[in-house]
Amino acid sequence: MRKNSIKNIRINEEVMRELSSIIRGGIKDPRIHPMTSVVTVEVAPDLKSCKAYISVLGDEEAQKNTMEGLKSAEGYIRRQLAQNVNLRNTPEIRFILDQSIEYGVNMSKLIDEVNRQGE
Repeated sequence: MRKNSIKNIRINEEVMRELSSIIRGGIKDPRIHPMTSVVTVEVAPDLKSCKAYISVLGDEEAQKNTMEGLKSAEGYIRRQLAQNVNLRNTPEIRFILDQSIEYGVNMSKLIDEVNRQGE
């Protein structure tokens, strides 16, 4: 199976949907910030591993705490994923902090500031 095959794209979307649902409603860890979202998911073609890119809207401390909370709940998340998604293998999940949304918001603020100064 190629990395960008239609089957792999569908698996990525389904795993992303389920991870979002599990993180939003299934985890009771207080370290996980309420404004946490799954940006994208890349499941390996052999279904053995998965990279989940997580975005946290908050300061660096909230981001660090959220990543620690997700790492500690990894077993629970994987078990829930196995129950909700029918895959041959349940992938081992690796959470990666994605700061692209925060970067975009900061750039937008800077552009607005420059536009105001130019007027």
